[in-house]
Amino acid sequence: MIVFDVFEGDSPVILAQPHGGTYLPDDLFNRLNERGQGLDDTDWHIARLFEGLLPEATVVRSNIHRYVIDANRDPAGVSLYPGQNTTTLCPTTDFDGEAIWQSGQEPSGNEILARREKYHAPYHAALANQIARVKAKHGVAILFDCHSIRSKIPFLFDGILPDFNIGTNDGATCHNGIDTTVYDICNKVTNYRTVLNGRFKGGWTTRQYGRPANGVHAIQMEISQRAYMIKGAPWQYYAGRANALRSVLSEILTTLDKHARAGDFSH
Repeated sequence: MIVFDVFEGDSPVILAQPHGGTYLPDDLFNRLNERGQGLDDTDWHIARLFEGLLPEATVVRSNIHRYVIDANRDPAGVSLYPGQNTTTLCPTTDFDGEAIWQSGQEPSGNEILARREKYHAPYHAALANQIARVKAKHGVAILFDCHSIRSKIPFLFDGILPDFNIGTNDGATCHNGIDTTVYDICNKVTNYRTVLNGRFKGGWTTRQYGRPANGVHAIQMEISQRAYMIKGAPWQYYAGRANALRSVLSEILTTLDKHARAGDFSH
């Protein structure tokens, strides 16, 4: 199984997709309990949702399921949200706080290290290479980290999650014109709710690569799955909802591309 896919493009925009993969080696899948084998915490259909929205964008996409290892977590295992419920580098629970492995089958410390080297490190090496390539070509790179999540998860957050959850680590990971542009495009659509740096402020990917002073900007978009899917298993894509959402995402990406090419984010 290929750990990740890379599709090189000519745009200043790079789409990262760390959580859309559903592959688990058979031996690991068989160690999951029934709840874990449902793979409920997948960023379902994220590749399909973004496909073709900015044809010249580079895409770096992990094929490995987050239950093997989470490509958007600090490889050192440090929590990005101290004091709040979250899942770990190699999760032992799902987003509802329930165990996903059969008793005694949780990953050991050595196994976590091995998974990190086999899956996490290659994905990020590929992503770093593409960021360097794009920045060399354009003088700037915008990493747009694509995510989705169930809209109601009491273990992680109260109430119903907004449709668009934009994260820039409180403005530290990108030029202020980038998060303002993305927020304004989302916020003007009256049938969607939008928040900037709310519950999700950007994961390890956003915080690791976002260095606006060096011309590398990173922004995370966490989309509520109710905006494009039918609720619950079997996690079906709902084209009617998705097409409306894709229109907004297309405007975001094409606008970022245009401004980046014009040098608007270089100062």
